[in-house]
Amino acid sequence: MLSYSTHQNAPELPWVTFVHGAGGSSTIWYKQLKAFSSNFNVLLIDLRGHGRSKAPIYERIKNYNFSTIGDEVLEVLDHLKIQSTHWIGISLGTIIIRDITERHPQRSLSMIMGGAVMKLNKRGQVLMRTGAAFKSVIPYMVLYKFFAWVIMPKKTHKEARNLFVREARKLYQREFKRWFTLVAEVNPLLKFFRFKDSNVPTLYIMGSEDHMFLPSIRKIVEDHRSALLHVIENCGHVVNIEQPEIFNAEAIRFLKSIEKKRRKSC
Repeated sequence: MLSYSTHQNAPELPWVTFVHGAGGSSTIWYKQLKAFSSNFNVLLIDLRGHGRSKAPIYERIKNYNFSTIGDEVLEVLDHLKIQSTHWIGISLGTIIIRDITERHPQRSLSMIMGGAVMKLNKRGQVLMRTGAAFKSVIPYMVLYKFFAWVIMPKKTHKEARNLFVREARKLYQREFKRWFTLVAEVNPLLKFFRFKDSNVPTLYIMGSEDHMFLPSIRKIVEDHRSALLHVIENCGHVVNIEQPEIFNAEAIRFLKSIEKKRRKSC
C-alpha cells in the first residue's frame, strides 16, 4: 500500500485528500497542513515511487497508467474506510483525481485543481516528444531541471521550482522515465476530460503566469457548468507554494460552501 499520513480533527468532519504531482511528494503540502487540518480531516498520500512509497514492489511494477495509479490511491481510502472525500491536487496530481472522479464519482465530494494540467500546448507537446526521444541518453535530472524551468521560468517561481527539483532527486532514474513516458502519452485522456464535464463541483486555482496551462483551463470553465476558476495574480504554476495564503483561503472557502450545500440537502 502507498505511504500515507492522516491528520484527523473530528470523526464527523469531512475528509480532504491531497495528491501531489510527478516528481513531488506529500511534503509539498507543508504550507497547507495547518490551515486545512483546523477545518477538516486531512489525508496526505505519496504516489508510487515518490516520497516514502518506495517499497521494492514499485521497482517491479511495469503497468503505469493514471487509472492504475488512481486505484492505488483508492486502496488507501478503502483501508481507512473513507467512503468519499474532497480532493486537492497540484499539477499532474490533478489528472489522477480527475480520473478517479470519472470512474468513481461517488468517491468525490469535490475537486480543487491547483496548477491543473488539462492540455499540453504546442510547446509542451514538442518538449515532451523531445524529452521522450532523449530520456535514455540525457541524465534525468538534467531533463527535469529543464522542464521545471520551462514551466516555472521567473525568479518569483524559484522556491517552487527548487522544491520540485529537490524532491525529484529522490526518484530513481527508472521511476522518472516511467512517469515521463506516462505523461508523454496522456493527450487522449486529457482531450476526453476537456470534453466531458465531471458534474462534480470543481474549483481550478491557477496562477496568472502559468502560461503553459492556464489558457486551456479558461476554456474548460466556459464549457463545464460544474467548474469555477480563481486566478492568482503574479503567480506561476505551483500555486499552493507560491501564494499559499490565497490558495488556502480560496480552497477552504470553496470547501465550506460545498459542505453547506450538502448539509442543506440532507
